[in-house]
Parts: sequence; C-alpha cells; structure tokens
Amino acid sequence: MFELDLWIVLALLPVYFAAGFIDSVAGGGGLIAAPAFLLTGTSPDLVLGTNKLAACMGTASSLINYARSGLALWRMAVVGLPAALLGSFLGTRVILLFDSAYIGRLIVLLLPLGVAATLIPKKDRGRKELTRAGLYVFTPLVCLLIGFYDGFFGPGTGSFFILALHLATGVGLLQASATAKIFNLATNLGSLAVFIFYGKVLFALGLPLALANIAGNLLGSRMAIKIGAGFVRRVLSVSLSLLFFSLLWKFYLGA
Repeated sequence: MFELDLWIVLALLPVYFAAGFIDSVAGGGGLIAAPAFLLTGTSPDLVLGTNKLAACMGTASSLINYARSGLALWRMAVVGLPAALLGSFLGTRVILLFDSAYIGRLIVLLLPLGVAATLIPKKDRGRKELTRAGLYVFTPLVCLLIGFYDGFFGPGTGSFFILALHLATGVGLLQASATAKIFNLATNLGSLAVFIFYGKVLFALGLPLALANIAGNLLGSRMAIKIGAGFVRRVLSVSLSLLFFSLLWKFYLGA
C-alpha cells in the first residue's frame, strides 16, 4: 500500500509548476514531470497513472485558448477521436501487463524518443486543403498509433500529434497544433480511465500536482515574450540530460 509522504508532495509541486511553465513557453514540460516523479521511488505504474491525471487537467486548461482561436479542425477531430481513444486504451492496457520493475526501465528507454519529438524543429510546409484520404484514412491512423504511444508512455505526445497531422494530412502547423490538443486530451482521458479502473492513480497527490502544473502554464503564457522560447529550451535540455542520467543510474547501472 502506498503511503503519501509530505516530502514527495513538497518536492514535486515545484517540479510540476516548472513543467507547466516550460510547456507553455517552449513545450516539453511533460518530459520533466514523470522522470522526476520516478526519482522519488514511487512505483512506476503509479507514477504513470498519477501523472496522467495532472496531464489531463493541464491539457484541458490549454485547450480552452486553442478552442477560442478558431484554428481547430473539428471535422478532423470528430473522425479521429474514436481511434485516439482506442489507441490510448490499448496502450495503457499493454503497459500494465508489465511488472512495475520493468516499467521504470521502459520509461528510461522511451524518454529520448519523447525528447526528440519535442525538440525537433517544426517548419510549416504550407497549408493544404484536407483531402478525403487525409481525413478518413490518415487521421484515424495517426490517432490510433500516437494514442497507443500516449497510453503506453505519454511524454512528447503533443509534439508527435502536431508533426504527424501536419505531415500526413497536409494541414498547416497552427491548425495541427490546435487540433492536436483535442486529440491529446482524448488520449489522456482514455488512458486515465484505465489507470483509475486498475487503482493506479494517487488522487491525493495528483490533484495538487495538476493545480501546480496549471499555475505554471498560466505564468509561462504571460512571460513567454519576455523570456523567449530559446532560453527555456536550453534549460529544458540541461534538465532532461540530468534526469535521464539519474534514471539510467537508478534503473540500470545502480540496479
């Protein structure tokens, strides 16, 4: 039975605040949250489930601004949502088949993949009209595959969605970014439902972490122009490097 220690709460609140701040300015904040959570010694399956609760609330808060922008392609969203939910459900069920000791090692192996998706430059190749193949073939396929990744691991999902929707369907990056938020929220919710069903969510910890994450997002969105995404990305790169080598030692070298 997991006992919630005060030191874990106090240690993770600023981490999730910083993750929200970084995410709103440069993206990739989610790559810090789960790895830092793992370093507290919490069981990896509980880390993924509880982190998913915070991710749901954070994504929902940012989706509001995108919905107001009028850039989201709701026709694409309606077609892709069932596949996104199915993919996230399957991904979460698969990760829970692993022993918790191996989940931590899998997270370490997948972390560079999420980093690559987040830090890779995104160049707009121009906006094209959404074709029937793009809508009815590539959109569900993208949602199914990335939904599975989100349920199985998670960090970097938003970037994967943006890149895949832009490259596979030809829609502009801004439209892909706005629509990706809808899919990302759906995959988070689908995955969270499975984690809750199997008792893998620590609500007493997840709710305050989610609030800290939202607060970081709000402050970051206000200071983005003053600070600049370039500086935040450099900080993110250093933080991720430290986290990665700490986790590598914890789950591989120090095992």
